[in-house]
Amino acid sequence: MRVSKLFTKTLKNVPADEVSKNAQLLIRAGFVYKEMAGVYAYLPLGLRVLENIKQIVREEMNAIDSNELIMTTLQRREVWEKTTRWSDEVVDVWFKTRLKDDTELGLGWSHEEPIVEMLKNYLHSYKDLPVSLYQFQTKMRNELRAKSGIMRGREFVMKDMYSLHDSKEALDAYYEKTIEAYKRVYDRLGIGDDTYVTFASGGAFTKFSHEFQTICDAGEDVIYLHRGKNIAVNEEVIDEAVAELGISRDELEPVKTAEVGNIFNFGSQKTDEMGLYYTAQDGSQKSLYIGSYGIGITRVMGVIAEKLSDDKGLVWPEAVAPYNVYLVSIGDVVAQADDLYKKLQEAGITVLFDDRNERPGAKFADAELIGLPYRVTISERLLAEGKLEFTVRKTGETELLTLEDLIARIGE
Repeated sequence: MRVSKLFTKTLKNVPADEVSKNAQLLIRAGFVYKEMAGVYAYLPLGLRVLENIKQIVREEMNAIDSNELIMTTLQRREVWEKTTRWSDEVVDVWFKTRLKDDTELGLGWSHEEPIVEMLKNYLHSYKDLPVSLYQFQTKMRNELRAKSGIMRGREFVMKDMYSLHDSKEALDAYYEKTIEAYKRVYDRLGIGDDTYVTFASGGAFTKFSHEFQTICDAGEDVIYLHRGKNIAVNEEVIDEAVAELGISRDELEPVKTAEVGNIFNFGSQKTDEMGLYYTAQDGSQKSLYIGSYGIGITRVMGVIAEKLSDDKGLVWPEAVAPYNVYLVSIGDVVAQADDLYKKLQEAGITVLFDDRNERPGAKFADAELIGLPYRVTISERLLAEGKLEFTVRKTGETELLTLEDLIARIGE
């Protein structure tokens, strides 16, 4: 993509009411547009990041035999009333609306009840089990506060997955398999070393859950961490959890974190409440066991932007960056820069080519703000030496390389 053709541009200023670092950087770098507090549009660069994150998540969910689908955003009141979660006293984040015939509807904030209701048409026998389904969908939550940029939105993209099993043991096994899949996701996203499986409250879902919390100064949570035993407990359940885990609070270190995932083991409660059963091999009707597993896709993007940035701008991991290389041309090298742009793409390298008639300093500043993993500079002086300037955004390390060596270096 040529910068001259890219729909967006970098900005010097951000909305006066935007206080979060992640949103300030993403707005300035042209990744998102702020519609209102907690509501953001994702511009071409931002959309590419979201799609890269989604693809990593998709690959890992497919690897544990889950099937992708997409459910509806509009939710029927009567489905949620079966579990009492239609009530604003039970779930306080609903957005609700009415059809022209005065039928009351909700805008989906989660999908456990609709999934179970749908599966009444498809799950009948032990032969139909197990089943795991996931989706990427825009969720709506009427959050009281939305001051953390895209790390806490009222409208956001989420991956939610649901698995159903014929026994507690089968659900427990899949639950553990999902934990391992989530760990692989965060490793691939570049935040795995600082992300911990955390004992947490189930909130509107169940008594307890497991969160995936990433150490982040801008996070809204505090977890208590035992690094030696790799145990993490959310502050909100610390007293109950330490007793259950058999550890002392004095052994734990408080750390500020941001939640990047959450999973719940419902047992058979949800399916029993909604009347979903299966016919066992002996002909009897038995309960189904359900798990629910979420990753906030836009939230993860915000955490990466917040955590991995520096004073110059964003610093994207290669796996999620919108492009691999920011190509800068300096001076009268139009034809040579065009040729280099084509050769890099032919080598399978995605390139954002700054072909604007701008001074070098402006191009370099935008390259650092946008935060692609590598910057490649071409100029008359460098061409005379038969070299290109190669700079790693994360470290600032710069080398002069031939085209062949540069391509090999990016492919390492």
